[in-house]
Amino acid sequence: MTQAANPRMGGAEWALLILLSLLWGGSFFFAKLGVAELPPLLVVFLRVALAAFALGAVLALLRQPLPTDGRTWLALFAMGAVNNVIPFALFFWSQTHIASGLAAILNATTPLFGVIIAQLVGQERLTINRALGVAIGIGGVAIMLAPDPVNGFGGDTLAECACLAAAFSYGVAGVFGRRFLRDLPPLVTAAGQLMASTAIMLPVVALAVSDPWSLRPSDGAIAAVIGLALISTALAYVIYFRILAKAGSTNILLVTLLIPVSAALLGGLFLGERLATRHIIGMVVIALGLAAIDGRPIAAARRALGR
Repeated sequence: MTQAANPRMGGAEWALLILLSLLWGGSFFFAKLGVAELPPLLVVFLRVALAAFALGAVLALLRQPLPTDGRTWLALFAMGAVNNVIPFALFFWSQTHIASGLAAILNATTPLFGVIIAQLVGQERLTINRALGVAIGIGGVAIMLAPDPVNGFGGDTLAECACLAAAFSYGVAGVFGRRFLRDLPPLVTAAGQLMASTAIMLPVVALAVSDPWSLRPSDGAIAAVIGLALISTALAYVIYFRILAKAGSTNILLVTLLIPVSAALLGGLFLGERLATRHIIGMVVIALGLAAIDGRPIAAARRALGR
């Protein structure tokens, strides 16, 4: 039996979606605490290594075997690079310069890049709604990156561009995963790419981080890294794939509208972060672009006006 094109979101699915947005929004909060005391590349390694161990244990409990052929593992290594290593490193570095809430807002551009990349490789057809949504979303990004009228471009512009590069990498990962890893069980894909990411990061950390054993992070930083790996990565993947199975890939994209809200709230409440007015306006414009790509909010508004 084939899955419906737009499976219905029930109360349980909405609750899980909100929980997932909190977990992924919390990843920016945890990362901000972690990179305050640890090198960003080391935080990337600890995140993927601990999460890989946790999901490997889940696979063992479920008796789901990992793939054994080299071609699949090559795809998992590629997926690990573009879905974990590159975006995590860029986001973590950027959060040494900008607020966690702003990083989360820029992360919300991932579906925009996904639509563009899927069109370029011929994976999906570019509809009017999607073209309009991408154009609106790019306008939101332009608002956030606009130079200050008094001081011009600030030192944070490079960090913001790094977040956009990370979102682009996520967009590549989404297209790549649908093409080369669609036949694997979702949890096997998640665990496999995290294991591959760990293998990639091990030599990188060994070369780039000098004397990591001499670091003395606080208990708070250690707890943040553990939360980042086990809560915002391993547990989040389990919930993500549960929603994906129940509600489909279209509905799961709604989480991108919620992550910036939870990340900004956590950053504001616990880190004292404040977003500039242009960042808030840009977030609203990006949300409108994502709504146009999704299509359902526009259809609902038309039905409401038709009454």
